[in-house]
Amino acid sequence: MFFDKLPEPALSVLVGQCSDKGRKPVNQDFYGWRVPEEPLLGSKGIAVALADGIGSSEVSQVAAEFAVMGFLDDYYCTSETWSVQRSVERVLGATNSWLHSRTRDSPYRYDKDRGYVCTLSALVLKSTTAHVFHIGDTRVYRLSGHSLEQLTQDHRVRVSADESYLSRAVGFNPQIEIDYRSLEIGRGDVFVLASDGVYEHVDGRFVAAALRAAHGNPDEAARAIVAEAYRRGSADNLTVQIVVVEDIPAHGVSEVQQQLARLAPAPLLQARAEIDGYRILREIHASARSHIYLAQELKTEALVALKTPATDLQGDRDHLERFLMEEWIARRLNSPHVLKPFPRTRERRFLHVAMEYIEGQTLAQWMTDHPRPELEKVRGIVEQIARGLQAFHRMEMLHQDLRPQNVMIDGTGTVKIIDFGSVSVAGMDENASRVLGTFQYTAPEYFVGDAGTERSDLYSLGVITYQMLSGRLPYGAEAARVRNRKAQRALQYASLSDEVAPWIDAALRKAVHPDPLERYEALSEFVHDLRHPNAALLRPTPLVERNPTLFWKGVSAILGLALLLVLLAQHA
Repeated sequence: MFFDKLPEPALSVLVGQCSDKGRKPVNQDFYGWRVPEEPLLGSKGIAVALADGIGSSEVSQVAAEFAVMGFLDDYYCTSETWSVQRSVERVLGATNSWLHSRTRDSPYRYDKDRGYVCTLSALVLKSTTAHVFHIGDTRVYRLSGHSLEQLTQDHRVRVSADESYLSRAVGFNPQIEIDYRSLEIGRGDVFVLASDGVYEHVDGRFVAAALRAAHGNPDEAARAIVAEAYRRGSADNLTVQIVVVEDIPAHGVSEVQQQLARLAPAPLLQARAEIDGYRILREIHASARSHIYLAQELKTEALVALKTPATDLQGDRDHLERFLMEEWIARRLNSPHVLKPFPRTRERRFLHVAMEYIEGQTLAQWMTDHPRPELEKVRGIVEQIARGLQAFHRMEMLHQDLRPQNVMIDGTGTVKIIDFGSVSVAGMDENASRVLGTFQYTAPEYFVGDAGTERSDLYSLGVITYQMLSGRLPYGAEAARVRNRKAQRALQYASLSDEVAPWIDAALRKAVHPDPLERYEALSEFVHDLRHPNAALLRPTPLVERNPTLFWKGVSAILGLALLLVLLAQHA
């Protein structure tokens, strides 16, 4: 049985905006946003921009319109190999030069406060990251509860309580200095871009209330915010944009690398320590690769498993990239039989991954407690593991380290695959032929340098099934010693026909065959054959397959006897 690849979630937003001249004769604000089609949506993201012309200039509304439209048009023309920061800085640098030259060629060349100048704030949402760019005194906020977290700093110098001036603006000088920051985003995040005519009069509590009252219509919320700023006496132009993140895609590799650059190494944690909104309760497990803690999320009091890299590996960039890839992989999967990442409610400062906490035991512990399990129990566990593996395979991933220690059984009997440290993702094949898993459960083809396939994960599941039924391994320790194809072909399967029905033993033999091409083509076939006798597997197995050594010894003996008879006939 084959499965179609499930569609990956795409970045999706709702944008509401409103602008009004207010009590001024002309609206010098300008705003816009752009959601491109694929592939630009994936490579460049969604762009939102707001510009505010300064009141001392009669042509600043021209600058504001040009800055926004130029940004939205030119950003999507930059190379897809450029980073968001490089692309935006190039575009805004060109915009600044053009506006500055217009001022220099105009009657306002000696009074730049009256020239083609404006302030600008821009937001680019790409993959799971928000990129914020800012020049001047427009602002970008992120709504957090009933408060607005200001993500930009005003470039305004206060001379006195009643007097101030802009220290930076688009078009002011031949060169432009742009503030930039990036931060992770999640589903439900709300960003607000506003001109000073709005944010000086409306607070976060009203913004949150307006969004709730609008029932998911950000345009209606934006109109309510502008009207409230006007009602509270704003004498300036009024512009606000609201961006609600509806859905986000899986992490891209570039996003993982960006996280490494901005996350600090996590310290060795003790009980009661707090880190990024989590309180440590106790250590669950420690290994040479990582530390896992039972922690409580402070906001919801939910229990989570918090994983940090081992302190000795905090300087190993390759290890840290694989560590963050585990979370990226988990977020791409959707199965009740695969460990889920815990939803992030705040930005991380330290390098860690929060996953759902499973109250239960590993399959290794279960096997110790059940040395002679009922066949039906084994089938139920195998079927759930297979469904978890299918979730990986549908997303073109190989687990590569399936073993009893990496499988959990919770209190309800639900089985979950819990470790993603060795997962291989199609298109990222740097680990495709490396032995990353545990030797006893690793398919023989890895040891001879071949790349893994879905049948390699099937082999691991077959070994686990065999071990649950017998307490032993199908090839003992010999499979882990395979280093060439001759040794691979020579592996001898230890039959369980004296312990289980012959048709079940035949299914196990096929699942763990040394040659991947001789295994089942699909996990579902193996699961089916554990419940239903497969007559095709019960036909007599040729001696060359059952015992190649004995077969070739027999052939040699026959040839030797034939040669002896020929020699005797010649001398007769």
